[in-house]
Amino acid sequence: MAIDKHLRSIGARVVDAVWRTGYATRFFALILIHSGTSFRRFRLTVKELFSSGVMSLIIILVAGTFVGMVLGLQGYETLKRYGSESALGSLVALSLVRELGPVLAALLFASRAGSAMTAEIGLMKATEQISAMEMMAVNPIARVVAPRFWAGVISLPLLSALFSAMGVFGGYVVGVVLIGVDEGSFWSQMQGAVDFQHDVLNGVLKSLVFGVAVTAIALFEGYDAPPTAEGVSGATTRTVVQSSLAILILDFILTAFMFRGN
Repeated sequence: MAIDKHLRSIGARVVDAVWRTGYATRFFALILIHSGTSFRRFRLTVKELFSSGVMSLIIILVAGTFVGMVLGLQGYETLKRYGSESALGSLVALSLVRELGPVLAALLFASRAGSAMTAEIGLMKATEQISAMEMMAVNPIARVVAPRFWAGVISLPLLSALFSAMGVFGGYVVGVVLIGVDEGSFWSQMQGAVDFQHDVLNGVLKSLVFGVAVTAIALFEGYDAPPTAEGVSGATTRTVVQSSLAILILDFILTAFMFRGN
């Protein structure tokens, strides 16, 4: 009987996982189908761009600056052992543009904007606003979900670029202003090492993929949340956890393909 019970429990979890995967795939397809509304009535998307992008600026700029400053300190101490202090600019820029900028910006975006999207849509469902839209023949996917999706996809690459730019500035402040690395060497080494196609464009591609993944997870969890306070709270937690794992897994996959391509 105990084995039977465990097998049934495992089977129920597998069925539930398959059902949620199918429902999530259908949900994502509906977002794409109804995306025309987001562009025909672009003011809806602009409003969500402010909510998800502009309201995340402070944490992105501050975090990017201090990450760059830490990279400047750590990188200088490491390069000093080999007499290559002039390569500090290359180290800071490549670390940020290729890897840290897209990944850390996406993690911060998931924690701040992704959780807010989930909570907002979950509360709309709990207060029956979604049901009211359906009763009035207003498609909630087109009116509520799709604009938020495209706002997240558009804003995350921009936030990642700002994160990397502030990180380079932080590295410059520590390396050149505080430590005394030659300013000309800092910038010239950086310009010679960073390749637009292999470094900058790959970082932008990562940001786009992360933006799609994070926003889709946040919106699905909010739309699928049970209409209770506990349900919305659990959905918000799942958004942060699942988005963080998705970012790290996708980062490995994309990096493997990009290095193979080079």
